[in-house]
Amino acid sequence: MAVPKKKKSRAKVKSRRGTQALKTAKAVICEKCGSLKIPHSVCKVCGTYKGREVIDLEKRQKRKEKKLKGEEQEE
Repeated sequence: MAVPKKKKSRAKVKSRRGTQALKTAKAVICEKCGSLKIPHSVCKVCGTYKGREVIDLEKRQKRKEKKLKGEEQEE
């Protein structure tokens, strides 16, 4: 197994690790509603992906309200 002969200096190590930093995700504009979204993902505002509706947001909202009402009645 290969073993380094000399210790790497702090400058060498840090300069190598400097390129490993995380980059922020770029935002693109949704074609349907015009809001910002992450590329290659469903728009959280209108529920579309590549121009077609993937998530029915009205149905999801009704389900969420129904769940909240059920929790309130239990208390």
